Amino acid sequence: MSTHRTLARALRRLSRESSPGFSLVELMAFMLVMVTLAAFVLPFTRSSLNALNLGSDARNLSSAASLAKMRAAASFTQARIYVDLGAGTFHIERWQKNPGAWVPEGTVRMLSSTVTFGFGGLAAPPPNTQGVIGQAAPCLDTANQPIAGTACIVFNSRGVSVDATNTATPSGALYASDGVTVYGVTVSSGGMVQLWRANVADAVWALN
Repeated sequence: MSTHRTLARALRRLSRESSPGFSLVELMAFMLVMVTLAAFVLPFTRSSLNALNLGSDARNLSSAASLAKMRAAASFTQARIYVDLGAGTFHIERWQKNPGAWVPEGTVRMLSSTVTFGFGGLAAPPPNTQGVIGQAAPCLDTANQPIAGTACIVFNSRGVSVDATNTATPSGALYASDGVTVYGVTVSSGGMVQLWRANVADAVWALN
């Protein structure tokens, strides 16, 4: 028993001697290194998160446009993607003859906090889309009056993008940006929905 106690005391003493800990200087040096690393890493992390948020919002916007097109064709009526430019929200609406009104469908989606509707100062639209870059025309109320601060892409029962006179138009487009990158959702006169991407710095559009 005494031999066991002696061995246990020796082991405890050895453990204490082999774990002297860190000095204050070493701890301060370690903290300085960590702060320096964080100063380099955090901006890249924030930038990456912003890019992910913008990409996700753009794909949701494109999916909503495609869904509105399908709803119009499936219901033999008009459907639209309704965008509130100021609030940063969008949703799908379908026209119902009775009672003669636009009826919301699904949930209202909101852009990420770092994303807004806009084209970041880009001067030209994606190739072979709009003549002049700009958000789609304002949504119309039941009296066919423009609703301020909105933008709508409207599809007829054949899934074709149309204007207020129900004429096929290629000018329907929606743009979202985080200030560095711009995504554009465009609809051709035949109803084809496309998603584009451009950096504000080089202003070169590419299909996403």
